[in-house]
Parts: sequence; C-alpha cells; structure tokens
Amino acid sequence: MKKSLLIAAVMVVLGTTVALAEPLAIGANLGSGLGFSYRHGIGASNMLDVNVDVPVFNGWGIGGSVTYDWIDPFNTSIPWNEKGEWHWQMGVGAGAGIYGFKDPAVYVGAAGHIGVEYDFWFPLQLSIDWRPNIGVTIHDGAGFNTWGLGIGSIGVRYHF
Repeated sequence: MKKSLLIAAVMVVLGTTVALAEPLAIGANLGSGLGFSYRHGIGASNMLDVNVDVPVFNGWGIGGSVTYDWIDPFNTSIPWNEKGEWHWQMGVGAGAGIYGFKDPAVYVGAAGHIGVEYDFWFPLQLSIDWRPNIGVTIHDGAGFNTWGLGIGSIGVRYHF
C-alpha cells in the first residue's frame, strides 16, 4: 500500500512538472469586443487556446471558445532572420455563450482558429487571429447561427 501511494505521488509530481514546463501565455484580444486569452503548450507544435470574450462595441453578452491548435502545421514555418520568430496556427474546437439583456439567447457550436503571431526575443507575443464560430442559437426555439464568422482580432500576450 505504501509503495502504491509513493508511486502515485511521484507520478503526480512528474505530471505537474511536465505540465508546468510547457510554454504558457496569457493576454488579451481586441476584435468586436475584448477577449481574454490563455494558451497552454502541448508538446513542441500544439497548444490549447482558451478565450473568454465580452462584447465592448456591440451589446451585452459573454462567450468563450476552446480550440486545439497546431503550430506551423504542415511544417510550413515563416522564415525570419531577426531575433524573434513568426508562427502561424490553425485549430478546431467548441464555442458557447449567452447574449442579450432582457431576452437572452444561448449559443453553442463549433469554433475555429487561424492566425499568425510574432514571438519577440523577450516574453511578448503579438498576433492577428480569425476565430469563426458556427452553431445553434437557443432563443424561443432553436436556430442555425453563424456568430463571429467575419470577426478578426489582434492580440497581445505575455509568454512565459
């Protein structure tokens, strides 16, 4: 029993160490509203991208998306001879949210992500992203909706 607990404790410590050793980034995106971004690296060429969006310019609501992104997919990195690095990413995932104040509507569906970013030699990233969402809106019945199909954003993140 003691051996099993010791092995389990060692595995938890090793798993936590590996998870914390992956690249992380937090920041903000500005598009049709303000978005808060968290990125967690998974290996050398993948990441989990979590965004929470609050509209600033077009009404009231809150939404979010989680995408699994591939960094420089198809081994097509952007060549650059300066100190920083250019990367592009694309991914798929899910999105959900609620909008409206007096008569709220809920939406849920698939989310996508495609973008290009510049990683400076110090811990800062600048990005241009497009995050389309397509799915169902539940408001006095269900309906097909394409919220955010044409919305792009610019982002600033602290990379650590």
